[in-house]
Amino acid sequence: MLINRLATKAIGNALRQRGFHSTAASDAKVAVLGAAGGIGQPLSLLCKLSPEVDELSCYDIVGTPGVAADLSHIPTKSSTTGSLPSPVSWPPRHNGGLEETLSGADVVVIPAGVPRKPGMTRDDLFNTNASIVQTLVEGCAKFCPDAMIAIISNPVNSTVPIAAEVLKKHGVYNPKKLVGVTTLDVCRANTFVANSQGWHPKDVDVTVIGGHAGITILPLFSRVDGAKFTDEELEAITVRTQFGGDEVVAAKAGAGSATLSMAYAGFLFTENVLKAMRGEDVTQCAFVESDLTDATYFASPCKFGKDGVEEILPLGELSAYEKGWFDKMMPELKKQIQKGVDFVNK
Repeated sequence: MLINRLATKAIGNALRQRGFHSTAASDAKVAVLGAAGGIGQPLSLLCKLSPEVDELSCYDIVGTPGVAADLSHIPTKSSTTGSLPSPVSWPPRHNGGLEETLSGADVVVIPAGVPRKPGMTRDDLFNTNASIVQTLVEGCAKFCPDAMIAIISNPVNSTVPIAAEVLKKHGVYNPKKLVGVTTLDVCRANTFVANSQGWHPKDVDVTVIGGHAGITILPLFSRVDGAKFTDEELEAITVRTQFGGDEVVAAKAGAGSATLSMAYAGFLFTENVLKAMRGEDVTQCAFVESDLTDATYFASPCKFGKDGVEEILPLGELSAYEKGWFDKMMPELKKQIQKGVDFVNK
């Protein structure tokens, strides 16, 4: 009985301190902002399971102490912390919970924001998610200016430029350390090609360029060796890749958007970044500041290294079919990018 009372008291004290911590040696620290959400929880779970992560730091406006406590019971090497925003006070103080989460972070992954519902586009999320990303990236600028920041919050075509403008205003912008996560587009393209050709998905690696919304997503199926499509099949698999998120939103019937697959894709991206930081050769698609096209930001294959994005690879030749989609997407992509820039500089 005494042990139970002491345990209950200890747990209560931990929760009153608005955080939870489990002790382990720290090396590579990953911070997940929006860790209690539909993407954030499975993403945090996958990061907890990764041998590349030594410290996992979770942050959200509700629920993170419980998420972190739950994760901490999983027998892996990484420590786990969970923080909430500091209480409102007078005189006003900075957000200590966010500072604790971000201080010392090597990679910050941001899935925070509201999900899509049926009939909504990613752009419909702009007003709410733009403000959330702006606030969180301001925290990154203050507390971990050298961290790699990976943006998942939609609309990525606009939220990445928002993050860049915030970092510029704080004098800490490094284009090698800010990326939009487009890995889910690659996952979908790989899955759809493998299913159509009777292949194992692990044997497929489709290059996906452009952006991360609708027609700005351009899978380059012409570069998949051995794949054969009729014109109708190529059109169908291209459009399905572009609007795969809509398929999930409709299937969930108002209960959310693509959370599990996005968490998996975000985890793959994050783990690859950590591997690159430790010296492995890593090339993956990402939405980054780029001079490949006349759009300021563009998703394409990038080499990652110890300091983030080390090289943006040449785009190469597009098929006539792909060139048609490219010409359609560029005006829309540039418009969405500018919308993000204008939001910060209005």
